[in-house]
Amino acid sequence: MKFVLSEEQRMFAGTLRRLLADAGTATIVRAWASGDHGPGRELWSALAEAGLFAVAVPEEHGGAGPLPVELVAAMEEVGRAAAPGPYVETLAAAELLARSGDPDLLPGIAEGAAMVSLAVPHALDADAADTVLGTDGKPRAAAGGPVTSLDPARRLFRVDGEHPAEPPAFGVLMCAAQQLGVGRALLDVTVEYAKARQQFGRPIGEYQAVKHHLAGAMVELEFARPLLYGAALAYGTPEFGRDAAAAKVAVSEASYGAAKIALQVHGAIGYTDEYDPSLWIRKARALHSAWGTPAEHRARVAASL
Repeated sequence: MKFVLSEEQRMFAGTLRRLLADAGTATIVRAWASGDHGPGRELWSALAEAGLFAVAVPEEHGGAGPLPVELVAAMEEVGRAAAPGPYVETLAAAELLARSGDPDLLPGIAEGAAMVSLAVPHALDADAADTVLGTDGKPRAAAGGPVTSLDPARRLFRVDGEHPAEPPAFGVLMCAAQQLGVGRALLDVTVEYAKARQQFGRPIGEYQAVKHHLAGAMVELEFARPLLYGAALAYGTPEFGRDAAAAKVAVSEASYGAAKIALQVHGAIGYTDEYDPSLWIRKARALHSAWGTPAEHRARVAASL
C-alpha cells in the first residue's frame, strides 16, 4: 500500500512544527517538570488555535473531526518537540466522550480550554489538568501526590476506582505517534552531533561503528511509520485495535532504540540535566511502557490472529 499525506495534511503538520520550534520547548519542559505549568499552558493554547484539538472533536461539538491521520501527523510534531502535557490523554478523552455520547466537555477540548487527563491507569499531569477521567468517561479523583516517573516532565498520579485491562486503542495510537516524533528528534540531533564531534581528527560519524548504528535507527523508525499510518486509516474498523497495538510495538521499540543510540553516541553528557537531548531520552524511556508495554501489545496482536 502506498500512502502519502495530502498537501493540506503536510501544511497542517508543518504549521505545528514551526510553532513548536519557535516556542523553545526545552525551556518549557524544564518549567513543567518543576511544577510551573504557565509556559506549557501558553503553548497548549497556541496549538489549540492552530487546530490541534479541533481535529479530534466532531463537527457538531465545535471541532472538525475526528481525523486520525491529521492527529497522527500532529502528535509526531508534539513528540518531536517533547512538548509537555497530557496531549495524548486529552485527544483520547475527546474520542472516548464522542463515542459514549457525553459531549459536555468536547467544545472546551476543541478550543483548548479543557486540559483532560485520563487514568490508564495513572493519570498524567493530574495536577495541571482541568479534569481527570477514567476510561469509562466518568470523573475521577487523584489519590495523593505524584508517583515516581522516569520522566520528570511526565508527572503521574494514582486515581481512585477500577481500571480496565486494556487502554483505549485511540490513545494507544496517539502515544505511538508521539513516540515516533521523539525518536526522529533523537536521531536528528545525534546525526548532527556525530558530524560535528571529532575524534582522531575526523568526525565520529565517519566511523562505521557510529554510522551503522544511526542508519539502523533510521530504518527502524521509518519501517514503523507505515504501521502507524495504517492503523490511523483503520480507525472505525474491527481491525483498529489490533493495528494500533502493532503500531505501538513497532514505534516503541524503534523510538527506544533511537534513544539508546543517542545516549551511546553522546556519551556521558547525554544524560545530564543541562544537555537538551536528555529531555527526549527520558521521554522515550517513559513512553516505551506508557499506554501498554510492547509485550502487552504483542499479546493483543497475537490474540487477534
